[in-house]
Amino acid sequence: MDLLQKRIIFVGGKGGVGKSTTASALAYLLSTKGNRVLLVSTDPAHNIGDVFHVQAKKEIVRIHDTLDLLEIDSHNESKRYINSVKENLKGLVKATMIDEVNRQIDLASASPGADEAALFDRITSLILTERHRYDKIVFDTAPTGHTLRLLTLPELMNVWINGLLERRKKVQDNYTQLLNDGEPIEDPIYEKLQERKKKFTAVRDVLLDSAITGYAFVLNAERLPILETKKAVHTLSHHQIHVSTVIVNKIIPAHADGAFMQRRRECEQPYLEEIHTSFTKQQVITLPLFEHDISTLTHLQAFSTILEEAFSMYVNK
Repeated sequence: MDLLQKRIIFVGGKGGVGKSTTASALAYLLSTKGNRVLLVSTDPAHNIGDVFHVQAKKEIVRIHDTLDLLEIDSHNESKRYINSVKENLKGLVKATMIDEVNRQIDLASASPGADEAALFDRITSLILTERHRYDKIVFDTAPTGHTLRLLTLPELMNVWINGLLERRKKVQDNYTQLLNDGEPIEDPIYEKLQERKKKFTAVRDVLLDSAITGYAFVLNAERLPILETKKAVHTLSHHQIHVSTVIVNKIIPAHADGAFMQRRRECEQPYLEEIHTSFTKQQVITLPLFEHDISTLTHLQAFSTILEEAFSMYVNK
């Protein structure tokens, strides 16, 4: 199925290749086709608000009738996530222990991966709730390494929660046998963990369903972006996530004249051949280098038109 037909689209890539501009153009294009679209940025260096010349806020902002924008701040999400964990534990631990529990949670929040976990929690909520309000959700993700950690989290979180559930059940069974004459008792913490497991399982099912979710990587015809994209496609494949599309951005157009541009074009050609050879299982969409930055809505409209034409050319091959 073509990427444009997916309900949820993740756009990743190395920093500086035009990932956010491509994601914005993709969302804009889809919104002009009768779809209600939510464009979400998880990139700490947010710039999709700048593309549309709007001041992004913590909540969803209306761009036009069929396009909304949300920029997620990972630091704020981490604080919100930690506060929600503390709130959930109220009443589940003794009052004399709550300060120590909160201290341990604060320490955990500073550990590596805490921001990604909080960010993924917000993405999970968006996918499970907002996808019923929108026809399409487009995620502009952070540079490649961050994207890989984010997309592989559902599998890791499931393993982690399964371990917690197993240990909690053993403790509960022992407690039941020793202190409650074998009668089962309610365990709010176990129930909370079960809720989390159901949530992560549900979002993992969506992320792995190729009929619903599509993955695209943006790259330039240069050595490092190609190497990084190859590794990303391989890593995600190992986690049962298939990248369906690679978008090669900033190709030197045929009409670009001068000796300098001719030399750049000659350097670019072997990389283009490598891209087509390396990504045989993906759609390879090529986009030209523009004479100017994509800095206005008019520029973005032109970019989205060329993007649509590129997808159409591929489908009609």
